[in-house]
Amino acid sequence: MQPPAPAIATVRSQQRSGDVRPPRPAGSGQYWCVQNPQPAPAAAPERPRARPAVAVGLGVGRMDAAAKAADLRRMKRLATGLLVVATLIFLGFRWWEVNGGPAFAGYVRAMAEAGMVGALADWFAVTALFRRPLGLPIPHTAIIPTKKDVLGNSLGDFVGENFLAEDVVRDKLASVQASARVGEWLRQEANAERVTAELANIAKGVVTVLRDDDVQEVIEQVLVRKLVERPIGPPLGTILEGVLADGAHHRLVDLVCDRAYDWVSANHDLVLRVVTERAPAWSPRFVDELVADKVFVEIQNFAWAVKTDPEHPMRKAVDRFLAEFAADLQKDEDTIARAERIKQQIIAHPNVQNFIGQAWGTVKTIILDAAADPSSALRTRVCDGLLRFGDRLATDAELRAKLDGWLVDAAGYVVRHYRSEITTLITDTVARWDAQETSRKIELQVGRDLQFIRINGTVVGSLAGLVIYTVGQLAFGG
Repeated sequence: MQPPAPAIATVRSQQRSGDVRPPRPAGSGQYWCVQNPQPAPAAAPERPRARPAVAVGLGVGRMDAAAKAADLRRMKRLATGLLVVATLIFLGFRWWEVNGGPAFAGYVRAMAEAGMVGALADWFAVTALFRRPLGLPIPHTAIIPTKKDVLGNSLGDFVGENFLAEDVVRDKLASVQASARVGEWLRQEANAERVTAELANIAKGVVTVLRDDDVQEVIEQVLVRKLVERPIGPPLGTILEGVLADGAHHRLVDLVCDRAYDWVSANHDLVLRVVTERAPAWSPRFVDELVADKVFVEIQNFAWAVKTDPEHPMRKAVDRFLAEFAADLQKDEDTIARAERIKQQIIAHPNVQNFIGQAWGTVKTIILDAAADPSSALRTRVCDGLLRFGDRLATDAELRAKLDGWLVDAAGYVVRHYRSEITTLITDTVARWDAQETSRKIELQVGRDLQFIRINGTVVGSLAGLVIYTVGQLAFGG
């Protein structure tokens, strides 16, 4: 007993897709076996798992391809059936006409004859697109298999000239208003979090793929070597000079002055002890305490003045010292050499060497932990930055215009300089296709509609034959 044809087709389709279990011995399994087909025993059927159609060939999914193939066969049978019907009508009415049938037999015979001719002509035309009719080497047949590469080149030229033209691409991108759409989409918190999660996944993927030894070698052989080889004095002097010019060091000076005043205020006993220890032995105790109190008050007043007066001479002296030190770091050979010696001592320190050896491991752990934790400061800041960027895109017309202009210019540059390389993707892809397989897949896509040409040829041919025969009879009699 053979299983139904749809069951065999389903199993074969599953076998080709690799999603079917090996056939079990007869009578032991739940599946059909094509080599030894037997029905499965009565049992609770296993619920099939829904699987998405897998794209193959020219974008045809396996399940979709099976349906298209069945539909194509049905339309072919219909078109061929009309040809057979026209042939039978022609033979029957021709026999009747020869054997003294009525006058209308000639009209029907002529109509069927013309329908046969139209059906055969259109069958030949449709078949010649995909294969040689009846296997005969007729010129200008099997057009798709023999002209596949030419068609691919023509398709590539067509796409390049009509879809990848610079003015077309520019006009399309200008009308899309991509930055406004991105801004509206990105300003929504859920979307910003989604982008942040994707960026975190990318970061984790990149960090995981990188080999630790290679990255560590880059750190040690490139970054550390460059740091060792390049004098550190001039760059530090330039940085310090820029900090002084911006006045950014004032916050640090304020912090030092605050801490100095607090330290003096909290160390009255220390001042008293220092004065007492350095006082002459003959000096009375109460005198030492009076001197210590006077010294403490003067120091405290001085610290308070430096803390509260931004124009205090002490602050000015610090500014002058830092400015001279920045200049010496850039120009004074002795200062530069001293900075180099300090740099070498720092790099050679065991703790620093240990840190360099473990630098990538530490950085990698920080990145992975931050990327994996949705509440980490890194991901939170990235998400907030995306939200702010989305809000700005949605509200700042000047920024949108600037970004859209960059996008249009970039796309114009790409199609202007690399259009031929892009269209080569089409031509090279078509060139790699097998000719017969390509013909079969194209026929699967458009063959059903082409069968209407055969049907229309039969119908239109029949009507045309009837008209021609009628006109002939009316014009010349019969």
